[in-house]
Amino acid sequence: MKNRVVITGLGVISPVATGKEKFWKALLSGQSGIGKVTRFPADDFPTRIAGEVRDFDPADFFDRKEARKMDRFTQFALAGASMAIEDAGLVLDKEDRNRVGVIFGTGIGGIETLEVQTEVLMTKGSRRVSPFFVPMMISNMAAGRIAIDFNVRGPNFTVVNACTTGTNAVGEAFRVLQRGDADVIITGGSEAAVTRLAFAGFCAMKAMSTRNDCPESASRPFDRERDGFVLSEGAGVLILENLEHALARNARIYAEVVGYGCTADAYHITAPAPKGEGAARAMEMALKDAGLKPEDISYINAHGTSTELNDKYETMAIKTVFGDHAYKIPVSSTKSMTGHLLGAAGAVEAITCALAIRDNVVPPTINYENPDPECDLDYVPNRAREVSVEAALSNSFGFGGHNGSIILKKYRG
Repeated sequence: MKNRVVITGLGVISPVATGKEKFWKALLSGQSGIGKVTRFPADDFPTRIAGEVRDFDPADFFDRKEARKMDRFTQFALAGASMAIEDAGLVLDKEDRNRVGVIFGTGIGGIETLEVQTEVLMTKGSRRVSPFFVPMMISNMAAGRIAIDFNVRGPNFTVVNACTTGTNAVGEAFRVLQRGDADVIITGGSEAAVTRLAFAGFCAMKAMSTRNDCPESASRPFDRERDGFVLSEGAGVLILENLEHALARNARIYAEVVGYGCTADAYHITAPAPKGEGAARAMEMALKDAGLKPEDISYINAHGTSTELNDKYETMAIKTVFGDHAYKIPVSSTKSMTGHLLGAAGAVEAITCALAIRDNVVPPTINYENPDPECDLDYVPNRAREVSVEAALSNSFGFGGHNGSIILKKYRG
């Protein structure tokens, strides 16, 4: 028999706020975290806006000397893990540390470190490249540092799966706990790609919004006037436990993880498959895994990137899976407020679903002003809504044709 798996701790670092409750309050109030780029001079870029984390100080979590040995994405991951562990009331000294694991993700990893050290190489020569360059840059270092800093020795690996990363990390943590390979998993995703090189690449693809004069309204998923995604940074960290372990330590339970699906489009390096065929299969797989019917889903947190094809095809995929019920389900994209956190997005959005289940309220899709006839579902426009959320589905889709869907459910003893 598979173990039941529950969520007991949450940690968030995002453009709208750092900290679970501040983050949640910002989402429900429809607050945008998008502004002018400040991390580098952006005047020569077509896009000059981003979702930067502005209220994060590494010194709040570790000493400055130690912080200098970590790329920003690892700093976010480690700080988020600290918040999530504290939120879960998890006393690691009382745990079997061999049965506490870390399954974490990032889409890009230490790109800021790569840029800085490449500049050093080109201007000062190879002998001036930092000995910390490689361990700061590599994508697995977030999972590695979490394990090292908290001395947890269970299953540990890194998911790198573009924009589906966060959802895949949570889903794979769910699987490890289901089969009994650990008692607790620290999971989620982190990203810190608001850098010149990342911006140059995404601008060259013409993938990002160029609504530079009004940053707060640039991310507008499902709106007819959407013109691209907004690049953001941050981290989402969740503590997952098998139910028996959580109950034994009298843990607070936000939600139960009940279903997970992941598929491949096998279609194109950046474009989603026509009609969202692969996305639909991921949702169907998650529903089957959860033992739920389409009408059991109370809320969908959409991938909703504010790009033309993603929003159109995700809408089509939802209608394929849910039929007429699709029009009765509140569907919102919190990327309208946070922007797109790439490899961290799915984890932050899983946290959003857990809080929606806790409070029976769903966040809005802000900047929804111009209905698109091809996007005709209930996108919870501009204002949060009280809804009895029994089960929530979260979608993530990524470059390379990766699709992931996860289902959380209100915990019933």
